Amino acid sequence: MKYYLIAGEASGDLHASHLMQALKQRDEEAEFRFFGGDLMTAVGGTRVRHYRELAYMGFIPVLLHLRTILRNMKMCKQDISQWQPDVVILVDYPGFNLDIAKYVKANKICPVYYYISPKIWAWKEYRIKNIKRDVDELFSILPFEVEFFEQKHHYPIHYVGNPTAQEVRDFLRSEKIKVKSEKLVIALLAGSRTQEIKDNLPAMIEATRHLVGQYDIVVAGAPSIETDYYQQFLADTHVRLVSDETYPLLSQATAALVTSGTATLETCMFCVPQVVCYETPLPRLIGFLKRHVLKVKWVSLVNLIANREVVRELVAETFSVENIRHELETILPGGNQRERMLSDYEEVHRLLGDSHAPDEAARIMIEKLTVKR
Repeated sequence: MKYYLIAGEASGDLHASHLMQALKQRDEEAEFRFFGGDLMTAVGGTRVRHYRELAYMGFIPVLLHLRTILRNMKMCKQDISQWQPDVVILVDYPGFNLDIAKYVKANKICPVYYYISPKIWAWKEYRIKNIKRDVDELFSILPFEVEFFEQKHHYPIHYVGNPTAQEVRDFLRSEKIKVKSEKLVIALLAGSRTQEIKDNLPAMIEATRHLVGQYDIVVAGAPSIETDYYQQFLADTHVRLVSDETYPLLSQATAALVTSGTATLETCMFCVPQVVCYETPLPRLIGFLKRHVLKVKWVSLVNLIANREVVRELVAETFSVENIRHELETILPGGNQRERMLSDYEEVHRLLGDSHAPDEAARIMIEKLTVKR
């Protein structure tokens, strides 16, 4: 069968590449054409555009590159029409992908499957109308989304397991070299974008300054960020950097300070107690919006999955060096929250289940497509 995939950022490239591998194992005649990145390219097929030509985040960057975005969107629609795939598989990236879904559905080209569903439970819930109209099958990697889509919006979905959880389990079963240290390690995971690092890392370093003699403080360098960028924050400190070694670092860490995102779930899967730290501009305003506008109580995946506070979140007006330092002390060895958090992590692991997300998604996709042929 012919599969057309669209991934608009690095995480989508990763998850889509694993899905493509799973589809190839079940369909020896699989042909791929895609918008994606290097990992998808390595699996095989024809790359039409690299995700770097799509990945504009935030209002101003999108506005500045609107002409390019619209040109790529038009080109993508034309390419799908010409290639006539058996299915279009969308991977996250809803701003672009939901428009593609609308086009494919309106022109009755083929079924539309959505792998890694849009996070409309947090923002832009009105998009459920588009999803119901334009998406034939929705595949979720977060267990709480089942209740949101099926009970609240009466739209059936497939929870296929969580790929991040599986990736950590696979790593822990491997024998890869760990980050070596003679002291106990505190890991600092300050985000994957330069602005996040600039906003969060200085406070993280300051909050751990008094622990330098007792602990090895290590920053996890993001793969997309040059090591030179970190040096401005590490100068005149005893904090060190390891690049592209987040899993080896977490496998040895005693505790972690983590900027919200997938890293909070990775840290949980490694059973490392953590404090979630996310500095924002206009903290009082953002705090108000978080309480009164956003549809969710928490920003970390760990708390969202558990539907309660498992890890402490210091966001907006609660973000400060003093608060980070205090919360960190509670999860270090001997701290009064450490064992409770480790116990709560077990519940998160149970809720995620042990399904291999790409394999389960590929199985369902091929089964559905075979019936329709």
